[in-house]
Amino acid sequence: MSSDFILEFHDVYKSYDDLSGTKLVLNDIDLQVRKGEFITLLGPSGCGKSTMLRLILGSEKPSQGEVLIDGSPAKGPSRDRGIVYQKYSLFPHLTVLDNVIFGLDLEQFSQFSRYLQPAKYRRERKKHQERGAAMLERMGLGHALYKYPHQLSGGMRQRVAIAQAMIMEPKILLMDEPFGALDDNSRTDMQLFILEQWERTHMTVFFVTHDLVEALFLGSRLLVLSQYYTTAKDHNEGSKIVTDREVPGGFPKPTSFKNSPHLKELLNEVRRSGLDPEFARHITEFDLSHRDAMRTVTPEEWGNGQKEQ
Repeated sequence: MSSDFILEFHDVYKSYDDLSGTKLVLNDIDLQVRKGEFITLLGPSGCGKSTMLRLILGSEKPSQGEVLIDGSPAKGPSRDRGIVYQKYSLFPHLTVLDNVIFGLDLEQFSQFSRYLQPAKYRRERKKHQERGAAMLERMGLGHALYKYPHQLSGGMRQRVAIAQAMIMEPKILLMDEPFGALDDNSRTDMQLFILEQWERTHMTVFFVTHDLVEALFLGSRLLVLSQYYTTAKDHNEGSKIVTDREVPGGFPKPTSFKNSPHLKELLNEVRRSGLDPEFARHITEFDLSHRDAMRTVTPEEWGNGQKEQ
């Protein structure tokens, strides 16, 4: 099935059961993402940002609605979706280089390849090693190819985890606050590296962060997921996409964007769009100005018996 969009959410709800009952986390999410977009996702703590990533990855299913990847339901984790979590997950018994190329090896070689086709195995694995070494060199880890994870700092281990996901060049790269463990200089270097990789591959990136400047600098399109909004109902539950807009300043942006005189105004605007409960907007006032943004309002939320979509 072909689609203009690589990623779609249609009327998606996600809830969880606990001892106190059922908690609605995502409330009627609609989203359309084109191939090659760099999406940055902001939201208050507990709004469901990581839940959205798990639905895209396919490790969880919606309670209602559907998530589509290239027009087909997301049925589980797949080669075309890579993910980097907040906390790195590396194989402690493998070197840095072997960690990075593990996915390439797993995809190409069977368990017995090295014994049944030794010449081909050595030839192809050398290509993987050269590719992995080049990526690690660019990330400032060329000196650490043959070290083990326990010999690296936390920030270095996270960079290895990023390289591990990016070397597979997935159609969609999911990133859950991947730079949280890095110092400011390393964080800036990695931001530029991610943009460099996007320019080379044009993969679709879905990037979760709590850093507003990072979100505005990296993204071509900004989403704000929030539980801070109002409707005609007395009680609202679950988060909605309250902002879906293009990020001004072009894409990719020069680093001078971070010192732009307009950035402060833009930051305040984003904070008021769903990050501050004191500025909760009515559902009809969400900033859904992106060309592919979708607005779905139920009659109960609208308050006049009508439904807009």
